[in-house]
Parts: sequence; C-alpha cells; structure tokens
Amino acid sequence: MMAFNIVRFKIKPGMEKAFLDAHRNVAADWAGLRHASIIKTGDSRYCIVAEWESMDALASCRPQMIATLDSFRDTLEDLGNGLGVTDPVAGPIVLALK
Repeated sequence: MMAFNIVRFKIKPGMEKAFLDAHRNVAADWAGLRHASIIKTGDSRYCIVAEWESMDALASCRPQMIATLDSFRDTLEDLGNGLGVTDPVAGPIVLALK
C-alpha cells in the first residue's frame, strides 16, 4: 500500500538557496521513493511531500532522511509550540481520489 510523508519547515532569512540545494540530488537513489516535491507555502515556509511504494519503504529510508536533515539543519528556524525545526507526518493512503 502506497504511503506519503510530509515535512514542514521554516527557513532562516537568506538560507532558502542552501535549503533547496541540500535537496537537489539526495533522494535520487532512495529505494521505494516514487516522487517528491518541495512546495513553498508562505514567506520562508516550505513543505516536502513524498510518495513511497509502502510504509516499509518509507521507514527503511528514515536514516537517509535524517542524515539529509542534518546536512541542512542550520538553515532552519524553530517552528515554535514545541515542534522544533520540523513538523513531520506520514501514513498510508486510505482513499485515493485521482
């Protein structure tokens, strides 16, 4: 069953290019990753949306995702409300609409 993960970020002023550059080629060889996009959701705010073949594939790539996060963590601002620098969610598709 396919799955998605979404991670929300707020980027420090002047660090948008470094944030985007850190993602350019990292996911190319992640097993089970079908598609990923970075979306600008507001001023200095971004989300990564990734589609995976399964929850198992997503889970097996978590060490690579964490290593990638560590490579650009210094570009991120705290999101507040105890979230830290990321707000991740993930889960299997329960209803495919199109």
